[in-house]
Amino acid sequence: MTRANTRTPVKLHRNVTLIRTAEAVLAEELLARKALARLILARLSETVLLVKPDEADAAVDELRKMGHTPRVVR
Repeated sequence: MTRANTRTPVKLHRNVTLIRTAEAVLAEELLARKALARLILARLSETVLLVKPDEADAAVDELRKMGHTPRVVR
């Protein structure tokens, strides 16, 4: 069986906001904060959180209130 003939469905999304943490425990900490948790749409992995559409600025503001210094990549 050749893999060249196999098709894998893929979705490509543009303009999404992700929060990526260095450690899983930090992602848990972020989700424990209600003000930030309401801005999170899903947890994609142990260290990656998907932010709701149009909530990027609010998420960055909340991270700063928590004492974090988020690096924003556009």
